[in-house]
Amino acid sequence: MADDKRIFSRRSVLFGGGATAAAVTAGGAAWALRPGQESGSAFGFGFGSGWRGASQPVVGAFDMRTGAEVLAPSALFNSTGPQSFAFDDTNGQVFTLQTVQGGLLLDGEAGPVAYGDRKSAGDMCLTRMTGSGITLGHMYLRGFGHGISFGVEPTGPRTYIWLEGRADPKSGYGRTVVRVPFRDGAVLNSSDESVRHFDPVPGAADVCPALDLAGGRVLVSHQQGGLHRFSVYGMEDFLAGRFTPAQTIKAGVQVKEEEWFQGCALHGDYVYVLTGKPYTGKNGSNPRKSGGNTYVSAIDVRTGRPQGRHHVTVAPDLPYREPEGLAVRQAASQPALCLGFSVKAHDRRELTVYGFTV
Repeated sequence: MADDKRIFSRRSVLFGGGATAAAVTAGGAAWALRPGQESGSAFGFGFGSGWRGASQPVVGAFDMRTGAEVLAPSALFNSTGPQSFAFDDTNGQVFTLQTVQGGLLLDGEAGPVAYGDRKSAGDMCLTRMTGSGITLGHMYLRGFGHGISFGVEPTGPRTYIWLEGRADPKSGYGRTVVRVPFRDGAVLNSSDESVRHFDPVPGAADVCPALDLAGGRVLVSHQQGGLHRFSVYGMEDFLAGRFTPAQTIKAGVQVKEEEWFQGCALHGDYVYVLTGKPYTGKNGSNPRKSGGNTYVSAIDVRTGRPQGRHHVTVAPDLPYREPEGLAVRQAASQPALCLGFSVKAHDRRELTVYGFTV
């Protein structure tokens, strides 16, 4: 949501002009680099201002001209705006994360808590929905983070949620990765003994995961040393506490006000990145007539090279239209890269999702 410029300055990332060259570490025989090798600027390429300015129809593996509504505007369990979403393709369900709305009194609290305090504490509400947006259940997650991205892992009768944990009280963003079972109606604290914290990048900030279940991989977005990085891990190694990444993309970062980081996804050979803001008034920096400033970019995890960037203008008439979340849906006849928008509806925000096919 666009009500805290201080918080969102931490989400800003520029994949464009003036950025330093991307670097990647890769492990395993399938990749050109040796385990632990870091290329730095040795590749001899950067993002370049021309690449930033271009809007290419194909980004990574997906054709951005194929946008179609996947989820009609749907209410979440709380009235606040969505931060991200993830698919349970096995059961045909959608999960969403949002900051807990203000004025609620949850188990163990002395009184209702204001929205700003919820946000800075990293208190989130998780909603479970059908593929058509009907609410099936919810769960409160206190002290976990902001929810820029997360993952859903269906395992037999249980569904596990991969998300950030141990929120930084200064920012409300997570510092670890956790894997917790979904329990309808539960209130879970990040500090509970039952919550296992994975710390793949000690000391990192703004940590959030995404899953590539088809490839058995975990993507971890994080800030370290003032730079935004994406690290890729094998899921089995990650769960065993072996945190040597198969790849780490060290994207050149230059914080720009017009580029808010709004989500990421991993599919095949590419990390996909979502940036953008909500519409402003006609005299603002992002008026409706501009088509918005939502962009989807791709980076090849094998080389660190940018692999397309597209100005997403689908559904221009949505009210408010803030990009919120990026995920790959596998259940259809072919995979789809799906982008969420937060939209205004009466006294609440809702989530709508658009998909783009290969």
